[in-house]
Amino acid sequence: MRVRTLAVALLAGGLALTACGKEGSPGDTGSAPTQQVAADVKVDGSPTFEKMKSRGKVIVGVKEDQPGLGYKDPTSGKFTGFDIEIAKLVAAKLGFESDKIEYKAIASQGREQALINGDVDYYVGTYTINAKRKEQVGFAGPYFTAGQDLLVKKDDNSITGPDTLKGKKVCSVTGSTPIQKVKTEGLTEPENIVELQNYSQCVTQLEQGAVDAVTTDDAILKGYASQDPSKFKVVGKTFSSEPYGIGLPKDDKALRDKINDILEAAINGGDWQAVYDNTLGKSGSTANKPVLERY
Repeated sequence: MRVRTLAVALLAGGLALTACGKEGSPGDTGSAPTQQVAADVKVDGSPTFEKMKSRGKVIVGVKEDQPGLGYKDPTSGKFTGFDIEIAKLVAAKLGFESDKIEYKAIASQGREQALINGDVDYYVGTYTINAKRKEQVGFAGPYFTAGQDLLVKKDDNSITGPDTLKGKKVCSVTGSTPIQKVKTEGLTEPENIVELQNYSQCVTQLEQGAVDAVTTDDAILKGYASQDPSKFKVVGKTFSSEPYGIGLPKDDKALRDKINDILEAAINGGDWQAVYDNTLGKSGSTANKPVLERY
């Protein structure tokens, strides 16, 4: 699925999780507490990390139009969401406080080139790991495993999965992999397929009753559901597998290994779950912890 549209306080490195909800705790998008400086962190053999240290900040590629994942508030300019918190978590363990992170919004089609050009140090934004992309860039993770799912109204119990879509109007983005899957597998009749330019338009149509379901990655759908869980729900029966990874310069194995270590500690130690619960988890949907592959 091409339209993909998850600093958290850590248990180690001087970033203790606290019950007081201070800035920098999981899911909180304010400034992180005092952290170790980058000079105290070693990533031997990583040219990307050396560049970060030299400039005194980390530049992270993100999405800006995916509520609950990577979203930029048009008024405050503040970035929030699961992917933003994962980006912060990594930066914190690399020794960069929240005020030393620059977020750069990069659309899906520009991700590989941004990493190749060195415009960003790493990229966190519903970036599915696949063989074609690995020819150009490296990946750490996955930090989340998404799958195609369905967003429906909260009180709609008639749609329980892809096998219950016959006779239902289904919306997705024009030309996207999700809508192609609906078509090729004949999940609903051709006249019931609605294609729009973005998922926000589909969600509006769902709210107004013009369509019965919106389909794309469950992570994206959970982001919309988390905005108003009293109106929407994610069915929870995925019918594809999309491992989201952190994009990196292809040949920087040292940084890739370091970020894999960071992710593994977060997943096993509870920080990943805290981030999920305070972002996508607000949709009311649970998530299975990802299994790190160390690509």
